[in-house]
Amino acid sequence: MDDDDVDEDKERFAAMYDACRMRVWAYAVSRVGAQAADEVVSETFMVAWRRFAEMPAASLPWLLGVARNVIRDSARAQVRRDSLAAELRRWTEEATADVADGVVDRLTLLRALTELSDADREVLTLIAWQGLAPREAARVLGCTTPALRVRLHRARKRLAEAAQTSSGRGRRAVDSIEMGLS
Repeated sequence: MDDDDVDEDKERFAAMYDACRMRVWAYAVSRVGAQAADEVVSETFMVAWRRFAEMPAASLPWLLGVARNVIRDSARAQVRRDSLAAELRRWTEEATADVADGVVDRLTLLRALTELSDADREVLTLIAWQGLAPREAARVLGCTTPALRVRLHRARKRLAEAAQTSSGRGRRAVDSIEMGLS
């Protein structure tokens, strides 16, 4: 594809974007509200740009179908996040604070895990709960082993901070499972 073809595609895409953006946005608002609509529109047009050659001449129905899929995928992801958060909350509610220090540390860590981002929670659980080696976890996350180690270090630090905030036992709780996270 030469520069003229690329420029022509950019112009056609810009014209299609200008013609359809507000209608895709209105559709998204009707499904997910104004706050999330901008993200849905962005993802929809990102897909449209990647698959521009496949887009039919009547682009609006195709774009609305993509927006629908983006919304559906986002809802599925939210259900997964909510389910995990509910499971973590259930585990913390089942634990009692007046038993052995190990249980208290576990409770502290579970509460702290609910405070972390999905990305931090994922890297920690791949290593500690799934028992993956850093190289294996890096493969799962699609990054290099050194990048995984940096992410793991930062996630551990945020976990300790969240545990400290929740109970004052953060460093001790994280130290108690440090061997499982290395």
